[in-house]
Formats: sequence, structure tokens, C-alpha cells
Amino acid sequence: MSQTLIGRRVLLRPLVVGDFSKWADVRTESHDWLRVWEPLPVADPDPASDKSAFALRCAARDRDWLAGVGYGFGVFVGDEFAGEININSVQRGPFQSCQVGYWISEKHAGKGYVPEGLVLVIDYVFSKLKLHRAEVAIVPRNVASLRVVEKLGLRNEGTARRFLEINGVWEDHVRFAVTEEDWAVMAKGLFEAWID
Repeated sequence: MSQTLIGRRVLLRPLVVGDFSKWADVRTESHDWLRVWEPLPVADPDPASDKSAFALRCAARDRDWLAGVGYGFGVFVGDEFAGEININSVQRGPFQSCQVGYWISEKHAGKGYVPEGLVLVIDYVFSKLKLHRAEVAIVPRNVASLRVVEKLGLRNEGTARRFLEINGVWEDHVRFAVTEEDWAVMAKGLFEAWID
């Protein structure tokens, strides 16, 4: 099950229970920074303050991985945990598609780690999972996150009204996508820019 993706500066791998203290520290330090971009917490106790809750979160991610419906990666810069990039809502059959979501700590924001990690994950979507399409949905006011997909050249496919509940409010999201045909044209340049 375990898969490690290695970039120029980042390493992506599934989180394990042993990552609890690093993950909890980052989530606590970046709480206010992340709260405005994420759904309200549904877990009680909070995985950021309870190791057993974090262990359950890791186990759920492992089950998703084994079932082929989701693939979670922690983002590491050297030995530091910096954030997550997750492949969610994998659908097979004629759709062959997924959603990709990410977050980065305030300390590591703006340094190009997310675009680098996203190149690795999108490549994984097409080369390993053999999906046809990946989508990233972003709240329009999240300028930094919009900049990530712009840097990579993902296609803007319009705005979905009240698409996802963020911090207790149903928010519009701009939907960006890339298909395997797009990736065949884009991958070499993006790997040269961000990975090689």
C-alpha cells in the first residue's frame, strides 16, 4: 500500500501514527490560517490533539487506499511535515475521475511546495492509478490556491455554486481539471519546471 513520491524538494508519503506529533504541531500552529479554508471539524476528539483519533484517521486513509477510493499523502520538506495532498472521490467505470485537495502550513506557504507536490500527485493519478481526469476545486477568494493551479496550467471549467461547506458556510468553488490527454502534453514541461 505504501507509496512514496519524491520531488526536487518535497517527499510525499502516506501518514502513519508515528507522524502524530509533527502533524498535530503543524495543525495547531496553523489553526487560524487553515480554518478559513476547511470544513468545520466533525471528529470528536480532534485528531490534532488526540493521538488515538489521529490513529483512526490514518486507519481510515489506509482503508480508502486499499479500497481504491482515496490516496492520502503527507507533504514533507526534509524531515519537516508541511501539509497534505489527497486524491479523493476516486470513481471508476466510465468516469475514471478523482478530486485532488491540498493544504499547506502557514510556515511553508508561498515557497512552491504545493505546485511541486501537485505535479507528483497528478502524475500518479495518470501513470499509476490510470484515471482519465483529475479535478481541483478552489474557493474563489483563495488567491494563493488559485495561483497554484494557474502555475500548472490546469483548465478553468467554471464555478460551481455553493459547492462545498467551508467553515460553516456553503461556498462557491472554481473547478479546475486536467485529463490524461492534457497531461501527455503538459507533463514534460511541468517536470522540468518543478521536479527534475
